[in-house]
Amino acid sequence: MLGRHLRVGLAAGLLTAGCTGSEPVSTPPTTPPPTATPVAAPAVGACHRLAYVDAVAPTTQSPGISCDQKHTAETFHVGRLDTLVDGHLVAVDSDRVRRQVAKACPARLSSYVGGEVDDLRLSMLRAVWFTPTVADSDEGANWFRCDVIDVAGDQRLATLTGSLKGVLDSDRADEVAMCGTDGPDAADFRRLPCGRDHAWRAIAVVPLDGKSYPGEEAARDAGQQTCQQAGQDVASDALDYQWGYEWPTAEQWAAGQTYGLCWAPDQATN
Repeated sequence: MLGRHLRVGLAAGLLTAGCTGSEPVSTPPTTPPPTATPVAAPAVGACHRLAYVDAVAPTTQSPGISCDQKHTAETFHVGRLDTLVDGHLVAVDSDRVRRQVAKACPARLSSYVGGEVDDLRLSMLRAVWFTPTVADSDEGANWFRCDVIDVAGDQRLATLTGSLKGVLDSDRADEVAMCGTDGPDAADFRRLPCGRDHAWRAIAVVPLDGKSYPGEEAARDAGQQTCQQAGQDVASDALDYQWGYEWPTAEQWAAGQTYGLCWAPDQATN
């Protein structure tokens, strides 16, 4: 994170004319320093080539490219920061501003990628967000940028071609749906898009009530019956089937995942 830094250069010269008697010393007119041009806001619909570490950083300088080119992120919303509190400006890297953006971007993702809320939760699509650097903020930048990414695995982003706008309402929805290498309780379980080789699929969402984390035991118990029934519903044999339930941890709950996921073997691949 860049620190606050303001540098103003002043140049002044003295020109003496004649230097005889009591003639006044004259000075040339000074040129006012140039006015800083605010950094332009990003464009909605632009795509970007980001590594995972870039996607989870608070700021980015990535140039926008056409979504027809290979990319890993797409800007789906650009908003204006509210940095005025009780008549005072707060820093762009303050906790208040970060909370504002962390709430705004995920809330707008579903309307961009399409589908219902549960369709998004059963996908590998996630929102990430960026604000200007402190230096750019000092020059007048007051925007925030929301990008959508397709998570390909642990700390990996999927490489995409084409826009993700409306993808969950299209025939590409299965490419970004959430699947796994095994059941969620397996030691080698890894989450990945269903467009890649997989064995299990996330099939249902279990909403959990309350504003605070219910505790691990309550979160675990909440989805047992629901997921067992969901697994039976998708099985080819209602008397011989497998199912799994993945409930949120306290850390995941704090990050916004207030629901569990039901899993079952993908009948299309088994």
